[in-house]
This record gives sequence, structure tokens and C-alpha cells, in this order.
Amino acid sequence: MKYELIVFDWDGTLLDSAAAIVQAIQAACRDLDLPVPDDARARHVIGLGLADAMRHAVPDLAPENYQAMVERYRFHYLSGDHELTLFAGVPDMLARLQAAGHMLAIATGKSRLGLERALDHSGLRPYFMASRCADECHSKPHPQMLEELMAEFGVAAVATVMIGDTSHDLLMARNAGVDALAVTYGAHPHDHLLEHAPLAALGSIAELDQWLKTCA
Repeated sequence: MKYELIVFDWDGTLLDSAAAIVQAIQAACRDLDLPVPDDARARHVIGLGLADAMRHAVPDLAPENYQAMVERYRFHYLSGDHELTLFAGVPDMLARLQAAGHMLAIATGKSRLGLERALDHSGLRPYFMASRCADECHSKPHPQMLEELMAEFGVAAVATVMIGDTSHDLLMARNAGVDALAVTYGAHPHDHLLEHAPLAALGSIAELDQWLKTCA
């Protein structure tokens, strides 16, 4: 076993939620009569902690409007998050990895409350031994999430791999000295992910599962 610890991002990697996040950001901006970011700008911030995401998506956001923006974003996202679905094949892949003896964890830009809600809706809670969220750690690409997970399980960086759909995930892995896999079906475009030299850029859960069977 090359990788004892396999760490997954959540949104856009396991859950098909990127479009819903973009729409919630844009709807929140419209509610507050703020400039509405285009899809590309809104998608780029997926994976960051909520505060960093809002600052990047709406750079002209005044400090006094920050809390209102967060509240409107959460309103729009939570009104439909129960309808979001996992990418096809996710539960089977996680079950196989768990049965093979890998330790599975999550490093996400979601809040703790948001991740707990998502784990319950998705039914994936039994597969993960630990998780770190953006309201508990520095936001990606700071390495704190991965460093804490490795420390929790006593696993070296060389035995850890990070899997995500954004440059924020890949940069976090690099900053932690950890190998990284990119999935290209989520938030960030294929070419942008390749700029950060992941081990592979995989276009589906089936491709990801096959890579892990062969190389992990």
C-alpha cells in the first residue's frame, strides 16, 4: 500500500455541487444589489473557506455587507442542498478503499455544520475516519488541514495523497509535501489543474477508482 491516508475534498470531488454553489453566490449578489460574478469567477472560489470565497468572488464587497452576503449565500445553497447527488460510483469506490485498509479523510472548504449536514444527507459518514473544515483551520491552500490529519493518524506525507477538483486542493497538497490527484469533472477546468502538476488528472469517478486500484 503506497498511500495509507487518502484525503478527499468534498464539493466538486465527491458531491456534484459546483453548479449549486455558483448559483447561490450569484443569487446572493443579486439579493444585495452587488455585482454578480460570472460563472468562471464564482467557480474559482469553490473550495476556499466561506470568508475567502466571498472576498474573491465579490472583491468590492464592503465589510458592513459581509455578514448579509454570507447569510444570503447560505439561504440559497441550503434551500436546495438536499437535492444534490454524489457523483456516480462514489460509495462503491469508498467502500473498496476502506476494505483495502486505507484510512479515508476529508479536507473541505465547508463549515463543520455544513459538512455534518452533507455527511448525513449523503450517507457517506461511515467511510471517513476524520475530517477538517475551513472554520476549524486556515483556508486552503494553507497546509494545516493536511498537517493535522497526518498528525492525527501518525502518517507521513509520503504515505498521504490529496484528491480534489480545484487548484486550492493541489496547492494545499504541495504546501504540505503531499502527492495530489486532480479530478476534472468539478469546479476548475482541466488546463488550470494541469498547471499545478498533479500525479494525474482524472475525468470521472471510474477513472479515479481505477487509478487508485493500480497506484494506491
